[in-house]
Amino acid sequence: MARQYSRGAARKVERAMKKRKAGTLKSGRSGKKVKSRKQAIAIGLSEARKAGKKAPKKKTGRKGAKKSTRKIAKKAAGKTARKASRRPAKKRKNALKRRRGTKSRS
Repeated sequence: MARQYSRGAARKVERAMKKRKAGTLKSGRSGKKVKSRKQAIAIGLSEARKAGKKAPKKKTGRKGAKKSTRKIAKKAAGKTARKASRRPAKKRKNALKRRRGTKSRS
């Protein structure tokens, strides 16, 4: 079976992991220290890709998109359920009038 990553890519990942252990690996955009093992691997692979080494393509954010649409659907379902359980405006007004009427009598 063929190697998924080239040796050069493996060296880049190894170097990123060592930097993380030493506490000197920093994120590219924010410049914060990287503590996550997964993030260190991602940085190493990204550097390997830039250098033209054999490394699999970056995974797309398809999973995140599915999750967000699920959230939106869930929210919408909750709203319709709440609307259905609400009393119609007329009934609510009548109920309030009745409550006020009993308090004022006693």
